Amino acid sequence: ILSRSHRSVLTVACEQTEVLLFDPISSKHIKTLSEAHEDCVNNIRFLDNRLFATCSDDTTIALWDLRKLNTKVCTLHGHTSWVKNIEYDTNTRLLVTSGFDGNVIIWDTNRYTEDGCPHKKFFHTRFLMRMRLTPDCSKMLISTSSGYLLILHDLDLTKSLEVGSYPILRARRTTSSSDLTTSSSSSGPRVSGSPCHHSDSNSSEKHMSRASQRDGVSPRNSLEVVTPEVLGESDHGNCITSLQLHPKGWATLLRCSSNSDDEECTCVYEFQEGAPVRPVSPRCSLRLTHYIEEANVGRGYIKELCFSPDGRMISSPHGYGIRLLGFDKQCSELVDCLPKEASPLRVIRSLYSHNDVVLTTKFSPTHCQIASGCLSGRVSLYQPKF
Repeated sequence: ILSRSHRSVLTVACEQTEVLLFDPISSKHIKTLSEAHEDCVNNIRFLDNRLFATCSDDTTIALWDLRKLNTKVCTLHGHTSWVKNIEYDTNTRLLVTSGFDGNVIIWDTNRYTEDGCPHKKFFHTRFLMRMRLTPDCSKMLISTSSGYLLILHDLDLTKSLEVGSYPILRARRTTSSSDLTTSSSSSGPRVSGSPCHHSDSNSSEKHMSRASQRDGVSPRNSLEVVTPEVLGESDHGNCITSLQLHPKGWATLLRCSSNSDDEECTCVYEFQEGAPVRPVSPRCSLRLTHYIEEANVGRGYIKELCFSPDGRMISSPHGYGIRLLGFDKQCSELVDCLPKEASPLRVIRSLYSHNDVVLTTKFSPTHCQIASGCLSGRVSLYQPKF
């Protein structure tokens, strides 16, 4: 996994226990944190220009300060299995992590000490793969290995969601333009095999839901369960392995693989904002707008893709390199080229420099630069010209 700070430091999470730091402008190696964790390092997230967090298969999260890399600021304990994702709400300074134990945990970094910081379990679901916050932190998206996508609307991270404490607004399949009308009117309390551990809410929560229905709004932390449409999907189901969000919050980007690992595709889904069709429906749903078939190379490995900082391009691992994808050949904004029906993403440029399967790629937030990392541990930096 690759990550960058606003001060142009490229950090690399390694399969072993290391974190590598580079100057992406000069390509010089700055430092190796040789024992950053006791197992594979999975993700890195910068909280500001100096503080960053790492998470690992050793079930912990570590906080680091760029000014003092010889030791951790603190280690956070709370997960019981591999920790895979780190998100951060800059307004509340709450750190949000998810792991293969199915838990989403909130950490209050306002009160961290060398012994850790206060935390609480926010949400739990089976089959959890990835978790993301929208840029304004109004929604949380969770992808699952069972093919479901969970969306928590009107997010309030200060409230813990215990079993049965969140209303399920709808459980359905995402729409394409051609069936938007019919799908919007179809609903169900839940989907058979849904990953959500949901039981009947207590009387006060039922009263809250009824009041929200009368007011025509959705309650805080209301849950939507959808099965993203994947064109050409196999009959064996799909696993949502990678989940990213458009930097302006307009869309979500998914990398899906069939459960038999014989097909892979990348899909873009637009958030549909507006008044709910039914009072208990959320204020948005997803519509498939763009897609592309991916190289079926490196079966069983997760390939992490990303949006460019302006949201006009996608960088996606493709075999031994990466492909730069656009919504059209001119790399227009998504809102300026929304198709009436789902359309293929356009390949703008292909970049190949690795001798092994590329697993991750990242755009620089400040420079015209892209980084990619492959299975054998090599990191490549590109400065493409268009």
